[in-house]
Amino acid sequence: MSPDPEEQHDAGSSSVQGELSGRRAVVTGGASGIGAACARALAARGAAVVVADRDEDGARSLAEELGGESWAVDLLDTIALEQLSLRADILVNNAGIQVVSPIQDFSPDDFRRIQTLMVEAPFLLIRAVLPGMYERGFGRIINISSVHGLRASPFKSAYVTAKHALEGLSKVTALEGGEHGVTSNCVNPGYVRTPLVEDQIADQARLHSISEDEVMNRIMLTESAIKRLVEPREVASVVAWLAGDDAGMVTGSSYVMDGGWSAR
Repeated sequence: MSPDPEEQHDAGSSSVQGELSGRRAVVTGGASGIGAACARALAARGAAVVVADRDEDGARSLAEELGGESWAVDLLDTIALEQLSLRADILVNNAGIQVVSPIQDFSPDDFRRIQTLMVEAPFLLIRAVLPGMYERGFGRIINISSVHGLRASPFKSAYVTAKHALEGLSKVTALEGGEHGVTSNCVNPGYVRTPLVEDQIADQARLHSISEDEVMNRIMLTESAIKRLVEPREVASVVAWLAGDDAGMVTGSSYVMDGGWSAR
């Protein structure tokens, strides 16, 4: 007799739970939001997770919850990252910030800061992990990009520029890493229910002189066929799959979960 659906689901879940045993995962911006969801999803599959964040207390708290490690790091200190040698089988480049402003008013310092955090730091972390990945013949580089890595929106010149650059970095990493057992991919969510997006809602409301509810309906979700925010755990589910053996032939790709925004 064939197992019932519940039995099949349980069998599949048990095999997934230990799938990443023996793997070491580093998640940047891991103390909250998408990063924390990714850390939990990878730990649930057996990975030893390093929660990397400038929020030392937040990183330590989550690491203790997951039985992993914390790494208090300022990714804007790129000089320190240039000398870094980092042991990881899975690297999740997630840390990011947002500034919303018209180009003519955009602070050059803010523009440079966003490129440093969201392009230069991922490059330096990839550079730090690749030698070990090549030596072991296995690696997963997973870059949390955005629908804004594929599409543009007004008033987000720095963020859109950085995410487009991250897409290019990810593809070059895929081409160089393929012969060494290393894959590199992007995950491209629309607006995710995180503190970063909540701050954006307030910024957009101020910029357009409308209410926060109007921001959601008229700006953030207007292009989406599914009228809700993406949940962090949904992003993390794709990250966890990309980290596993079943995604061994997936590289140089961008996995979009934007509720249909980019279908237009």
